[in-house]
Amino acid sequence: MAQPKYIMNIEKVPHLSDEEKENLKQITEKFVFRVNEYYLGLIDWGDPEDPIRKLVIPNEGELEEYGRWDASDEDTNYVVPGCQHKYDETALLIVSEVCGAYCRYCFRKRLFRNDIKEAMSDVQPGIEYIKNHPEISNVLLTGGDSLILATKKLRGIIEQLRDIPHVKVIRLGSKMPVFNPMRIYEDQALLDLISEYSKPEQRIYVMAHINHPNEITPEAIRGFDALHQAGAIVVNQTPVLRGINDDPDDLAELLDRLSWAGVTPYYFFINRPVAGNNDFVLTLKEAYDAVEKAKAKTSGLGKRVRLSMSHTSGKIEILAIEDGKAYLKYHQSRDAEYGKFMVLDCPEDATWFDDLPGNDAHWNAPKKKWEDFEGANQKIAEKESPQL
Repeated sequence: MAQPKYIMNIEKVPHLSDEEKENLKQITEKFVFRVNEYYLGLIDWGDPEDPIRKLVIPNEGELEEYGRWDASDEDTNYVVPGCQHKYDETALLIVSEVCGAYCRYCFRKRLFRNDIKEAMSDVQPGIEYIKNHPEISNVLLTGGDSLILATKKLRGIIEQLRDIPHVKVIRLGSKMPVFNPMRIYEDQALLDLISEYSKPEQRIYVMAHINHPNEITPEAIRGFDALHQAGAIVVNQTPVLRGINDDPDDLAELLDRLSWAGVTPYYFFINRPVAGNNDFVLTLKEAYDAVEKAKAKTSGLGKRVRLSMSHTSGKIEILAIEDGKAYLKYHQSRDAEYGKFMVLDCPEDATWFDDLPGNDAHWNAPKKKWEDFEGANQKIAEKESPQL
């Protein structure tokens, strides 16, 4: 396959000046850098505010003190190596710590550190756990990017999951449909694999991560079509990010172009308060207003999207923010409180559920399911704290 060349060294990006490369080196020493020539080709290098540039080229704000490495306490969801089980019906297999490129806003930046190991090349402990838990009907392969895996490796995982009668849906979390769409439409073995195991009553879903309409190129549309022809269902999710897609016109165009291409708008997310993400932060009110203005410009197909926070306690849907109040509902709940409705004061500077006064009355701090698992928050804090 004619695959684009990958670049892992910021100094190898030809469009950056020597001064820019020197300034950015300190960031790439802390947060890994990776991109490919195809995706770099989507950037308007004459525009310093280009959204694709901001998605993958490091920014100095990444060094500012902000957030936590694991802002949603995913460490409490691990049940065996490489497998999380937060909601009864859904399990996550962390199958890769590599992506086609590394988004600067990534909520799992911790996986791209050399001292953190959560992704597992051996998924057998997770497979065995899923076999023994018949309440699990959905399995998400994520990381990292599931479609960065070799097709042979992916086949081995999917074949095992399809041998488990209660697993009805397999989800592939991936940004490859826009990072490297050729990986999809030029790999007939991948399309054959999807066709073989995505059936009318047991579908494979591709959970795409498309942040901006500029990513929806003719190549990306060809990749969507190849996935559809193979029998996959493609849906999209993206955080709403300052300076990237917080313009309602951009969000509306994204919703329209996804719908036109047969890709279901699934979630708009509030960006998690993760270390290094300060430049992308919007207030809850700003994000809500941008989304509502965008939805006003699109059809009912675009309006299917939900604005949510992936909080420690569950997915919290933002129904409205009006007159200093946040109207919320648990769209998913770790503690089986699905549908719980909440009305909380919403300060102008609130950016996350924890910033809303009285939020702590609506959830409990989680307990680890796997006591011996040492999460990123604890591990990195111990490493970086001064020795007394």
